Amino acid sequence: MPVRRLESLEDARDAVWYEPDDPALWRTIRAVWELAARLCPYRFPPGVYRQRSIEESNQQRECWEQQRVELAGRRLQGGPKPEAG
Repeated sequence: MPVRRLESLEDARDAVWYEPDDPALWRTIRAVWELAARLCPYRFPPGVYRQRSIEESNQQRECWEQQRVELAGRRLQGGPKPEAG
C-alpha cells in the first residue's frame, strides 16, 4: 500500500473513500468482511430448528446471541476456546 502525504484533515477524509465504480472498493469490502469473519465468526448450531411462532424463533436466536456474547467475554479473559463444530 503506498504512503501518501496528506496536507489537511479534509484530505484525510477524502482519502478513505472510493468511487462506486472503483474495483478497489470491492476488494476493500471483501477484506473487511473476511477480517470480521475471522475475528468474530457467526455460526449457528448445526441442525434444523422449528418453532411454533416467531416469538419462539426470536427467543432461540436471542439465546444463541447471548451464548455468543458470553463466549466472546471468556475469550477476552483468556478462557477456554470452543470445540470445533
